Amino acid sequence: MHIQIVLFDGFDPLDVVAPFEVLHAGAVASGGAFDVELVSAEGPREVVGGTGGLALRATAVLDPARADIVVVPGASGPVGDPGGTPDEDAAEATIPVLLGRTLSTELPALLGAAMADPTTTVATVCGGSLVLALAGLIEGRPATSHHLGLDLLEATGAHPVRARVVDDGDLVTGAGVTSGLDLGLHLLERESGPQIAHAVEELFAYERRGTVWRAQGPAPAAF
Repeated sequence: MHIQIVLFDGFDPLDVVAPFEVLHAGAVASGGAFDVELVSAEGPREVVGGTGGLALRATAVLDPARADIVVVPGASGPVGDPGGTPDEDAAEATIPVLLGRTLSTELPALLGAAMADPTTTVATVCGGSLVLALAGLIEGRPATSHHLGLDLLEATGAHPVRARVVDDGDLVTGAGVTSGLDLGLHLLERESGPQIAHAVEELFAYERRGTVWRAQGPAPAAF
C-alpha cells in the first residue's frame, strides 16, 4: 500500500507531521505493509509551511494512479474570516487565502482524479477538507474540519459533522490540527487492524479521542 501526504505552500506542519509519524510507525509495526511519502502537485521541491515558515521537502509528485491513500493537510496562518470567501487582496496570507490559492494549482485536478477512483481513499486533516470543498469535490458528503471552518464547509455544499474523525468510505476527514493523530490511527486500524494501531498508540503514549462518525445505525433522537 502506498500513502502520499500532500504539501502545498502555507500548509500546517502539524497536519502533515502527525499523520506522517503515525503512519510511518504503522508501516514499521506491520513489517513494511505500506510506505509513506511527502508529495506536492508540482513534484519534488521544498515547500514552505504557514506560520513559522517551517519547510518540508516533497520527494515526488502527487500521483493518484500510484496512491492508495492521499492525505491533505490544512493551512497555517492568521485565522481571518473562516466562514467567508477567500480574499486574494487581503494584506495577510490568512488561512482562507492560503487554502484558496490551492485552486490555482494542479492540486484540485489531481485530487479530483484521486476521488474519482473508488479504490483510492482521500483523507484530510483540519482545513484539508476545505481544500476539497472549495474545489467542489465533496458536495453532499459528510465531512469535518476545524470548528472555525465548519460554516465554510457547509457553504460549499458539504454536510459538516462535529466529530473528531468522519469516515465516509473513500473520504475520511479529521477535525482540528491534533486530530491528525486520531486520523492516522483510524486509518491504521482500518487498513492494518487494531493490533497495529494499538501498538502505535502505546509507542506514542497517545489514545485516540472521540468516536469515529459513520453514516451507519439509527439516527439519534433529539435530546
